[in-house]
Amino acid sequence: MKKIIAFAGSNSSASINKQLAVYASGLVDNASVEVLDLNDFELPLYGIDYELSHGIPDNAQKFLNEIKHSDGIVLSLAEHNGAYATVFKNLFDWMSRIDNKLWSDKPMLLMATSPGGRGGVTVLDIAKGRFPFMGGNIVGSFSLPSFGDNFSNGEIINQELKNLLLEEINLFDNALY
Repeated sequence: MKKIIAFAGSNSSASINKQLAVYASGLVDNASVEVLDLNDFELPLYGIDYELSHGIPDNAQKFLNEIKHSDGIVLSLAEHNGAYATVFKNLFDWMSRIDNKLWSDKPMLLMATSPGGRGGVTVLDIAKGRFPFMGGNIVGSFSLPSFGDNFSNGEIINQELKNLLLEEINLFDNALY
């Protein structure tokens, strides 16, 4: 059975991106899913002075190990002011200090959602441009606009958007080892 990890690039306890990641990962056939929460991997704000005096925090290595011991990654990024949420960027920075190819070429379904009509497209574009340089093997991507209008009771209720996600899930599923 394939092991995938699913998480949101957010630390909100009510994260709409976590809801999307959990939903999407549940659509992958014959996979065990481990849902990760960035709140379980607290890290100090990255800085070279901190790293030189204290080293790399254990939680950065623990999260990186979750990536390395998975067969695939389902990630839904929160968009804050047109970029990654700080909590995600901080984790990303710490992990890159351990392994610059931190995504380990694992198949990745990259997503974003937001309350607005653009659905986190800006942060999705940033990630699609950056992650491949960091070992990111993005095999599918999906943006869910207007979360409150298109997602209810744990699932996408707009059939057209649901079908688009299922196409991306199929690409992701076919890429898993």
